[in-house]
Amino acid sequence: MKHLAAFLSVVAAMFGAAASFAQEADATRYGVVEFSANYMREKPGFAEENGNQALMGTVVEILDHDSYWVKIKSPEPYTAWVVDMGVVEMTKEEIDAYIAAPKYIVTAEISHVFVNPSQKGARVCDLVMGDLLRVAIGPKGKPLAKKGFAKVVLPSGKEGWVCAKDLKDFSKWVNVLNPTADSVIDIAMLFVGVPYLWGGNTIKGTDCSGLSRSAFMMNGILLPRNTSQQIKVGDEVDFSGVKDGDFSKLQRGDLVLFGNPETRRVSHVAIYIGDGHIIHSSNVVRINSLRPADPDYYSGGVPRMLAVRRVLGNVDNGKGIVSIKNHPLYFPQK
Repeated sequence: MKHLAAFLSVVAAMFGAAASFAQEADATRYGVVEFSANYMREKPGFAEENGNQALMGTVVEILDHDSYWVKIKSPEPYTAWVVDMGVVEMTKEEIDAYIAAPKYIVTAEISHVFVNPSQKGARVCDLVMGDLLRVAIGPKGKPLAKKGFAKVVLPSGKEGWVCAKDLKDFSKWVNVLNPTADSVIDIAMLFVGVPYLWGGNTIKGTDCSGLSRSAFMMNGILLPRNTSQQIKVGDEVDFSGVKDGDFSKLQRGDLVLFGNPETRRVSHVAIYIGDGHIIHSSNVVRINSLRPADPDYYSGGVPRMLAVRRVLGNVDNGKGIVSIKNHPLYFPQK
């Protein structure tokens, strides 16, 4: 009986360990992006294709690990590999606290975190438009500020100072937004002249779908990452008259998608800005006409148009477009 009891004890321990391992294996691992623009590569290696850029302060899932690379899934969702220095792993409890914590959003195109509240001081890191940083709270429960600078906390816990004019209170910012065609196009225009970067979606470099995503994201609207996804969102717009020069059914802020008419494979996206013109990232972010007779005609234009999709007016209504304030990885949801 003693041997049987011992055997049963070992079996129970094995099953207990297996159950514990299964729970750990099933548990979602979380992290927060630490770099201003973390390059997400399709395989673990600096020579591998860049597929996306994850912005500082973005909550991600951690899926795998290979040497000093980690595989993450960002909110778009997009899954790829980043260097482990660029992601701070947190427990579920820490992530919940992080999401609920007051934050700033960077609204300047480029900014920096300084060691001291002075632009002459040493730098901690760079920042790009759309980055998120926790607000440093003082002993009286108020945000710390000094000499036109706001004190911030990076995901890793590092502290520093950012020019206050480059930041907005994230919660207030997202709740006062009133996205319009003008506001979306205004953000897109900030990118004019920025070089094309495959997988880019920041002012450092952007591809076509990265430009459209950034323009809407800075208006509180989250689009899917790639053209193959963006062609499915919102409402379909009849563009049959475009070939005859009739743009009356298109509205400013619509997505215009191009590709192979025979295979229906989409390969490019632009934002319609009115009067037969688009803004898009093609070699460089630029403005082009969809009228063949115009000197700035986009040569890959009308014959390759596959779809026009209306985003504005279709947020949070089940058509593939979500507002930042209603996304659980950005704000606590009731």
